[in-house]
Amino acid sequence: MKLSNPSSTKSAWLSLLWLAAVPILNIFYGVLNRPGDHVYSLATPLDSMIPFVPAFIIPYVLWYPFITGALIALTFKDKRTYFQTLIALCSGLVISYIFFALFQTAIERPNIQGEKGFLFTMVDYIYRNDQPYNCFPSIHVLTSYLIFRGTRVFGRAIWAMTSTLSVLIMMSTVLVKQHVVVDIAGGILVGELCFRLTGTTLHALSSRVKSTRLE
Repeated sequence: MKLSNPSSTKSAWLSLLWLAAVPILNIFYGVLNRPGDHVYSLATPLDSMIPFVPAFIIPYVLWYPFITGALIALTFKDKRTYFQTLIALCSGLVISYIFFALFQTAIERPNIQGEKGFLFTMVDYIYRNDQPYNCFPSIHVLTSYLIFRGTRVFGRAIWAMTSTLSVLIMMSTVLVKQHVVVDIAGGILVGELCFRLTGTTLHALSSRVKSTRLE
């Protein structure tokens, strides 16, 4: 039986401390989640054809533990991919906040007043606690896409599960009318850009360190 390396495990736990950067950055989300001088709509005719499906509020709210759990798992599986994903996520948040500050967008939500049932209660809770701004790019999509990219280091079965949930979360953003289609495209684009640039940067730094050690 293969025993885990205590120093490696300790290093992984210490690496988790960097997760604190995410809630710190999220402070800016609340500050910016309000209308500015100009608020834009990116809704297209396609968005009016997409139905409101209350059941998709379930994957929408599963986003919160999913992102955290996936990053924790990545720490112990592949620390380099963990840092690539986490740095890309934080960079993506910063880019998103710049968009929110300079190009604030909003979405028109359906009227669910008077609707009964657990699913509508969950939707109403999200609507009441999250103003209909900060839409482009979608942070739900950005972060879910990064988990989709990062968890490829796991086996095929685990990656199939994480990628399926990632896709469901991305779909949920438009099916519970929290975002429009353009927001999804923006989230994926920013996520891919940040993931690639972070990977390139980490590779260059690693090569430089190895080169220095050999000198």
